[in-house]
Amino acid sequence: MKKTGKKTFFIVVAFIAVFAVTSVMGIDKLFGDTRTTYVKGVDDIRLGIDIKGGVDVTFGPADDFDADKDQLASATEVIKTRLSSLGITDNEVYSDEKSDRIIVRFPWKVGETNFDPESAVKELGEMAELTFRKGTDTEKDEDGNDIPSGEIVIKGDDIASAKSAYIPDDNGDPQYVVSLELNDSGKDKFAEATTELAGSSTPISIWMDNTMISAPTVNTAITDGKAQITGNFDLESSTKLANQINSGALPFKMETKSFKTISPTMGEGSLDAILLAALIAFIGIAVYMVFLYRLPGFVAVIALCGQIAGSIAAITGWFGFMNGSTLTIPGIAGIILAVGMGVDANIITGERIKEELRTGKSLDAAIKIAYKRAFSAILDGNITNVIIAVILMGAFGVPDSFFSKILNKTIFFAFGATAEGVVYSFGFTLLAGVVCNFIFGVFASRLMVTSLSKFKCFKNRKLYGGDEK
Repeated sequence: MKKTGKKTFFIVVAFIAVFAVTSVMGIDKLFGDTRTTYVKGVDDIRLGIDIKGGVDVTFGPADDFDADKDQLASATEVIKTRLSSLGITDNEVYSDEKSDRIIVRFPWKVGETNFDPESAVKELGEMAELTFRKGTDTEKDEDGNDIPSGEIVIKGDDIASAKSAYIPDDNGDPQYVVSLELNDSGKDKFAEATTELAGSSTPISIWMDNTMISAPTVNTAITDGKAQITGNFDLESSTKLANQINSGALPFKMETKSFKTISPTMGEGSLDAILLAALIAFIGIAVYMVFLYRLPGFVAVIALCGQIAGSIAAITGWFGFMNGSTLTIPGIAGIILAVGMGVDANIITGERIKEELRTGKSLDAAIKIAYKRAFSAILDGNITNVIIAVILMGAFGVPDSFFSKILNKTIFFAFGATAEGVVYSFGFTLLAGVVCNFIFGVFASRLMVTSLSKFKCFKNRKLYGGDEK
């Protein structure tokens, strides 16, 4: 492994600076009246109900459909998943079995100025029934509208998930497809239909109520419950179709029964006060770290800037492999707690460097040994926060999320549904902050301190808390 050189410090600082600027400012392009966002910044963060308020909407089965307990529970989980796919993690979703109603509370979208609850409800998409049918035939209903007439193969509740995928075609060229995974309820029905239609010109059409969204042909019989929809897809179109299938996976058609505005419990003024207090606290911490630990303290401040930028990036969805999150007051508390852990990590390392220098070790040896010995203490302190964050996200996240599947959400029923989004937000920002602490507070800090120690002007042991030798 190549040793850390003098240029490493400037490379790491440049990386942190670029990362911080793009995380905060975002990257977008304005062409005429159209703005294209490539990287979201702080202005694109969706604020939680406690900060900005939101919408309270009640959904129920359309056409006087009498939903049973299992169908209502299935529809409730689908709405939770739909909210999560939109990055709306601060939400409350619960069902009332006696009245066949699903109550949903979620915050206003970014840049909302009209605060019209009816318009906000449309963001959740049409609460349509999803069906897969043989052929594309239609007929007229009593009002003269075209409705699908093909035999139903499977419905929305027969589909476990749909996602965009990138695979090679028969010629080895890459192509986008939509991958489907069926529940046990749909596996046999889909196998029977695809066996019948394989190689024929009759497609299996996909409908959202009376609107056909796709009509793929069947090449081979599909008996394992896993299928792929191919066509002239790009990333956007394949993702859109996957989202339509996921969000439309309702066991029955639903309609809006009522809606109203929710006032914020704290308000954006409180957010401004919290951010100002956090800024003052950060400046105080920076002065303290530099005064007490000198050069390692200065490096710690840079690392903390990177850690905060990383937390912001996680919330905005800067990282392509993960969705963003709604920012709530508890979410801000999670960021602050993680920053505190980051300060603690740098204090442990700074004290270790002092101790090694006092034992008479050389500067290079002291830095190397200090970071090595401090890591175990930092790891032990942070791993508990990781466990807590994972449990919170698993207990209060959407049912098909990674952590919920691992922890089996049913064991957390006693916590209730009304705190779901708030608790999840805290766990999300805490986990993101702790991960960023390891990246910036441990790894990046070590690179920067080791690099600076190579400069002649920074070889003075007093700059690291030791005595002149």
